[in-house]
Amino acid sequence: MLDVKIDEVICTPNGSTLIVFYTSEKCWQFRLISHTGGIFGSERIYYTPEAAFKAGREWLADEK
Repeated sequence: MLDVKIDEVICTPNGSTLIVFYTSEKCWQFRLISHTGGIFGSERIYYTPEAAFKAGREWLADEK
């Protein structure tokens, strides 16, 4: 079974949700869920939750 730990769930004013999570296979990652239900992110791994959170915030800023 895949071990997953969710570290952050942030809802943005535009209705998107940023999730920072850890898996034993791919370390820390992030995903964005848009207000329409689309899921976005990359397969890049991060070694700390702070780095994944920062990358997710930058991804959000690029989407505006």
